[in-house]
Amino acid sequence: MTMLLVRRAVQAVRTNHRRSFSASRPLNQRKGLVLGVFEQEGKEGGPHLTETAAGFDQALSGKLSDLLKISGPALKKGKSRIFYGLHKDFPCVAVVGLGKNNEGLCVAENWDTTKENIRQAVSIGCRLLQDLEVSNVEVDGCGDSQAAAEGAALGLFHYDQFKSKKKTEVTAQLHGSADLAGWERGVVFAEGQNLARLLMEAPANHITPTVFANTIEEKLAPHAEKVTIKKRSQAWIEEQQMGAFLSVAKGSDEPPVFLELYYNGSPDTTQAPLLLVGKGITFDSGGISLKPSASMDAMRADMGGAATVCASIVTAAALKLPVNIIGLAPLCENMPSGKASKPGDVVTAKNGKTIQVDNTDAEGRLILADALCYGHTFNPRAIVNVATLTGAMDVALGSAATGVFTNSDWLWEQLHKASVVTGDRVWRMPLFRHYTRQVTDSQLADLNNIGKYSRSGGACTAAAFLREFVTAAHWAHLDIAGVMSNKDEVPYLTKGMSGRPTRTLVEFATRLAQHS
Repeated sequence: MTMLLVRRAVQAVRTNHRRSFSASRPLNQRKGLVLGVFEQEGKEGGPHLTETAAGFDQALSGKLSDLLKISGPALKKGKSRIFYGLHKDFPCVAVVGLGKNNEGLCVAENWDTTKENIRQAVSIGCRLLQDLEVSNVEVDGCGDSQAAAEGAALGLFHYDQFKSKKKTEVTAQLHGSADLAGWERGVVFAEGQNLARLLMEAPANHITPTVFANTIEEKLAPHAEKVTIKKRSQAWIEEQQMGAFLSVAKGSDEPPVFLELYYNGSPDTTQAPLLLVGKGITFDSGGISLKPSASMDAMRADMGGAATVCASIVTAAALKLPVNIIGLAPLCENMPSGKASKPGDVVTAKNGKTIQVDNTDAEGRLILADALCYGHTFNPRAIVNVATLTGAMDVALGSAATGVFTNSDWLWEQLHKASVVTGDRVWRMPLFRHYTRQVTDSQLADLNNIGKYSRSGGACTAAAFLREFVTAAHWAHLDIAGVMSNKDEVPYLTKGMSGRPTRTLVEFATRLAQHS
């Protein structure tokens, strides 16, 4: 039965992830086109079309410009208009508002506004055509083909594996631009995030620790010459004396898996690796400290850290980045049972530190503690762990940015620069000793898995707890609880699990490779 579930889940991932964002492909009858238009600088004159849209307009003797003038007010950012029968090759043409031309980097917003506007506009245009059941769409690069490709691929993603009525599958490709490399790069970046979304959205009975590991193995198979995968069993975890990890896993009948990914992309085999560690709780009930039933179903995505880390490595391999990366994902469920940890239990982590578990729903930090200890054995150049760790992070930042706690100014700077490019932002949070004292003051053990003052500064005390298992000079903890899902905050992501911050991790690894 377990193997049947494995095969079905892997096939589901294969089927859903086979989205086509090709450079060139024969198109059928139902074709659409997405074109961009900037906001007019003054009240006079016609619409400010992109270079590609202007060329299309010229081929039609100005008919597109004329229609834009008479069909309503000038298109603002994020607004759209659709025209039919304009061109024999494109029965449907969606024109989307890009906002002001060349807005560029916005310091206040911590992102490149032009790139974000393109992602948003293109996604809106593609979804409009998808709703019209147009199966082949060509997209205006809008001056930044990578951002356009990301907008298209991210905007067209949908999870309907278990629905009888499916959305139209859309093939998107670049129209009228020479920057094919940028488009293809954007497709790879976006499909990496979509892989993380796919894993996070899947029901917990279909993505168990075993199925998760097998799915990632399947996705990395095309890159086998540079990738090594190790799926460690419970017996190995016990041999490693990962008592904190095992204390969480033992409440479930699903066996834990410690997943190790080795991507050897650097020509220098002696290059120290970047270490990525992801929290892999494939379902979090809270354990004996049971969560409220409302919205508990969303805890199928509590392995978002592992999903984004593994998807980032799949993407790095697809891009053939010249950098060495190791990914670690402790995978298990957090369930209540007669075998589960009880509040007040004391467990021993891999490094010998004892932990008083006063809240079994603060389990992510326990499994990460052992993974971080193990990760140090690889002598990494930097460690980045990613986890949907605390509700307090959601309270603090909401979905605007991932919270970053780090002991390294250099590492913060690299992560921040990467996030400005991707638009998937990060924000630095405090890692004061003030918070350390709140987790080291424990009645029964060296550490307590919750802060002394309970909810106060919960994201900060969780980070302080993890710091107790870190000796590396360059370490960052990314708390992604606030960005785990999307309602309508990020316009180019549909409602559901977000897969954030996969693209920021990939951009970070890319920059690291460039500076090696």
